[in-house]
Amino acid sequence: MRVYLDNAATTPLDKEVFEAMAPFMLEHFGNPSSIHSHGREVRAAIEKARRTVATLLNTSPAEVFFTSGGTEADNAAIVCSCRSLGIKHAITTKLEHHAVLHTMEMLEKQGDFQLSYLRHDERGNLDLEHLEELLANQPRTIVSIMHANNEIGTINDIEKIGEICRKYDAVFHSDTVQTMGHYVHDVQKIGANFLVGSAHKFHGPKGVGFLYCDASTKIQPLIQGGAQERNMRGGTENVYGIIGLAKALEIAYRDMAEHQKHMQGLKDRMIYKLREQMEDVSFNGMSEFGNKSLYTVLNVSLPASDINEMLLFSLDIAKISASGGSACSSGANAGSHVLRALGVDPSRGSVRFSFSKYNTVEEIDYVAETVAKMYKKELA
Repeated sequence: MRVYLDNAATTPLDKEVFEAMAPFMLEHFGNPSSIHSHGREVRAAIEKARRTVATLLNTSPAEVFFTSGGTEADNAAIVCSCRSLGIKHAITTKLEHHAVLHTMEMLEKQGDFQLSYLRHDERGNLDLEHLEELLANQPRTIVSIMHANNEIGTINDIEKIGEICRKYDAVFHSDTVQTMGHYVHDVQKIGANFLVGSAHKFHGPKGVGFLYCDASTKIQPLIQGGAQERNMRGGTENVYGIIGLAKALEIAYRDMAEHQKHMQGLKDRMIYKLREQMEDVSFNGMSEFGNKSLYTVLNVSLPASDINEMLLFSLDIAKISASGGSACSSGANAGSHVLRALGVDPSRGSVRFSFSKYNTVEEIDYVAETVAKMYKKELA
């Protein structure tokens, strides 16, 4: 048995999605910018995909722009807002994905730009009173706060954050990569200027995502070139990626209630099994608390032990794929910036298990038993 529990990094492609994409890999190959029939049929398919995404988000197709993924969409929202709107102040958290943090830090290093960090507690819950304090005495600001943390699963109340931002005329960008396709996003209720999606997080293809941009927020493009994406992103569209993204999001919304129940059940079982078989186990962030955290993510804190140095490698030897945090940071060997910000004891082992609709109860039991045996043997 080989078990894949790193779905927060990427998910396997749904066969329905591949079937929707295949004709645009082999048969419908025209350039969507071409005026002949080969191009027109592909352009029509892209616009149909855009309408699908827009309908699911309860917005207009004119507010959906396809990108290469979540990182590009985050960069476009932040950098282009600052350039186009003359924003000189940003508020974010030290728990954000590096696509946001490194972009903010770059702007700060370039000068004439102030970066403020929002306070949070040891589980990653944000201090929204502090957000109001930071906004009260500042000129127009961009606020960038993720919907849910990709490492510890803590969910932020982005509807409330949206209300606060509107009160102070702040631009609100939310990195919704980890929750898109797993929760309903109604942009009319959220009130954000920007939301972000990446297809491979909800069983779509890699290399494609989208940026929702509120029509009232006028920004210039990040990538110059042709007139694609209504002059908002130069470059020939990733046609079959876009088709796959729309199909994957459609399936995600169609089956969301069923899949949420299934994955929450797997997560609850993992928590129960680990506690049943291990004395010194806890959970980072809010990941153990039901509807207060992502049902797809469980961040486990394991006993201090020499095994922690090679924990992910040992799991891989046992045919278990998991993560220590964001896959975008793997290979950096710097540990998790999120866990450091929370003050988690570095001597303890931390592993992120993340679930998908394809995981089974048998896999969960195997992983819990394997982890327990590793530490019982080491600590005996």
